[in-house]
Amino acid sequence: MTLLPTPLSALVHKGVRRTLFGMAFPMLAGTFAMNAYNLTDTWFVSRLGTLPLAAMGFTFPVVMLLTCVAGGLGTGITTLVSHAIGRHAHEEAKRIVTHGFALTMAVSLLISIAGYFSIDGVFIRLGADAEVLPLVGDYMRIWYFGAVTMAMPMIGNGILISTGDSKSASLLMILGMALNVILDPIMIFGCWGVPAMGIRGAALATVLSQSVSVAGLFYLLYRKYHLLGAVQGWAQGHFLATARQILGFGIPAILSMILMPVSAAVITRLLGSFGNEVVAAAGAAARIEMFAFVVPMALGISLTPFISQNFGANRLDRIREAMTVSTRFALIYGAGIAVLFFVGARWLAGLFSTDPQVVDTLVDYVRIISFGYGMMEVHRYCGFALTGLHKPVQTTLLNVIRVLVLLIPLSWLGARWYGVQGVFAGRLLTDLTVGSIGLAWVRWTLRAPVAVGNLDSVLNKTS
Repeated sequence: MTLLPTPLSALVHKGVRRTLFGMAFPMLAGTFAMNAYNLTDTWFVSRLGTLPLAAMGFTFPVVMLLTCVAGGLGTGITTLVSHAIGRHAHEEAKRIVTHGFALTMAVSLLISIAGYFSIDGVFIRLGADAEVLPLVGDYMRIWYFGAVTMAMPMIGNGILISTGDSKSASLLMILGMALNVILDPIMIFGCWGVPAMGIRGAALATVLSQSVSVAGLFYLLYRKYHLLGAVQGWAQGHFLATARQILGFGIPAILSMILMPVSAAVITRLLGSFGNEVVAAAGAAARIEMFAFVVPMALGISLTPFISQNFGANRLDRIREAMTVSTRFALIYGAGIAVLFFVGARWLAGLFSTDPQVVDTLVDYVRIISFGYGMMEVHRYCGFALTGLHKPVQTTLLNVIRVLVLLIPLSWLGARWYGVQGVFAGRLLTDLTVGSIGLAWVRWTLRAPVAVGNLDSVLNKTS
């Protein structure tokens, strides 16, 4: 067994609090940049008119599908690489990374080919009419051509975080976003000899900016960390074995991620029965939420690799401490945001609309739901922890409980009994309940006498 270089196992040796926040702080700018990609494309395309903007809206479900698939595969690769790093198994980590990228490329290629030749059929079923369908096709043909460049950064950034190098991951996210901001107006509207390409320019700008990020990722993983390159075992069935390991984490993670747009669609349908103003208010509030979650998201991104690496090193004490630190942070941060939102709700609403019904609904949303933000983050952290402990199915079950057992039924009952405010109260009750369930679940897992036995079984499977 080849030992990993000492810097790669830093997540096991440095202080827990220092390590977690040392990884999270550089990720703040990266998470802001990650959320700014779609916002930038949408804003520039909106300058072209209503039809191009509508075309961008129709592409969202398909783009979200690949995002879920790439995110799920990334979860599997990151978890397994972190575990190997924790055990100082360099060749195994290199094999997982190399085979993982090959698997991601193969899956992305299959999705791209299938999607490219079914654009009209898929988007007609999604409701695109004869006016907007050609614009959707212009965007998606380029997007499918570069789909692999969309998936790779989600994989590679997680691997960099596993090595403890969250700074490089964040810088690459920022680089990609900055290039996208520069290229969007040039390629959409035309400039410096580049012809105006309209909505096709938005897709091409994104593909090119992501390609630069991918090149940077490959360089770091190959040259600096030696986690990418020729490995033994391609002809001995090792690739298939690695793929099965990755999919063992990836499929449950994909299912968990798909639950998010499903629940959003159901809640939107419920709110739609109360009028377009209510839907508009909820949509604006969701964007406010997105930025409110950027800070705890930076810590959450670091949690799975930290826990998996320490699980590989059999440091359950550090995992328990990490859960204590992250839970306290989520609750304190959530409480602070709730107070700020409660006080500033009407001012925030005024930034998005002057319609009295929209403003009143947005105020209700923010003032009710924000008091569950802390526990909602606790729920997310618990899911990351269970994944890091090599229990991806339990992570999916926790998300199923949140969406199918709690959120949708409670929102429906709330809408029936108390109207719009009842829907918001259903969300609040869901977040408070599932956060508590997640905490109990993780604590039981860490206290269970079989915890070390589970670790031994994982080592046997991966050896």
